[in-house]
Amino acid sequence: MRDGLLLLDKEPGGTSHDCVQRARKILRERRIGHCGTLDPDATGLLVLTVGRATRLTRFFIRAPKVYTGEIQFGAATNTYDASGEVQSTGPIDLLTEASVREAMEAFVGPYEQTPPPFSAKKVGGVRYYELARRGEEVPHSTKVVTIYELAATSALAEGRIAFRLAASSGTYARSVAHDLGQRLECGAHLAQLRRLKVGPFSVDDAWTLSRIATAIAEDGGDLGSCWIPFDEIPLPFPTATADGQQERRLLHGQSVLFRDLEATEGDWIKLIDRRQRFLAVGTVAERIGDAGVGVVQPKIVFK
Repeated sequence: MRDGLLLLDKEPGGTSHDCVQRARKILRERRIGHCGTLDPDATGLLVLTVGRATRLTRFFIRAPKVYTGEIQFGAATNTYDASGEVQSTGPIDLLTEASVREAMEAFVGPYEQTPPPFSAKKVGGVRYYELARRGEEVPHSTKVVTIYELAATSALAEGRIAFRLAASSGTYARSVAHDLGQRLECGAHLAQLRRLKVGPFSVDDAWTLSRIATAIAEDGGDLGSCWIPFDEIPLPFPTATADGQQERRLLHGQSVLFRDLEATEGDWIKLIDRRQRFLAVGTVAERIGDAGVGVVQPKIVFK
């Protein structure tokens, strides 16, 4: 059985759930989750949590993400991407590269976004795309996300431009494209999308499912850069090392007093033993004085 993270370079055509299902068969492991959905036509980095690491999925879902892609101006679709039906068109004769770049810059910062009607977002346990396909009204809910970067990376040609997007978790690139078209009063949709990064993880280290399957079958299971073993999983918060006595308490779910904590009350902590083995994830329940002493309560324990 494998425990760790699998960095997958998703190919176009399948859903993120399809990728998980195939990975389960390849690795012969049912406990596999993913850290952030990619649309069927999108490609790039999909971080899969495997075995015990599925209990860490929530920490990676929240990670910021980086994309590249292309936006087509002049037509807005019902899915906000190229797979949908055109709902409206607009003139692009007067559209300039300068106006596109200026409009992109206006999106940087906090941004109140409406998810696409055809999305995996749920309301009352039902996904938006299920409502949309049945012709039912999709809620017009908004969410504030943060755009760290939105910049053109090519010249504007025939109403099409390449871009780079860095954004907080929960940001829909399709909505960014759609809203950009609305801002420029010509309509737009996402023509192409590739995810480059999820938090500290890069698509440069990821493998396709076909390559992973070949490695499992023919190369003795060596997955190279696309596999991060359980004990080496990086988490976006500090680490504390437990001695033997502290380890025993942690593994029984008991709180432990630590010194030299680089965290404040309420913060998450990764807990390891002196051999660098991953023991648990906990939170700082109480800080004592100003010398870095605090009580850590384990929340997720790996035995």
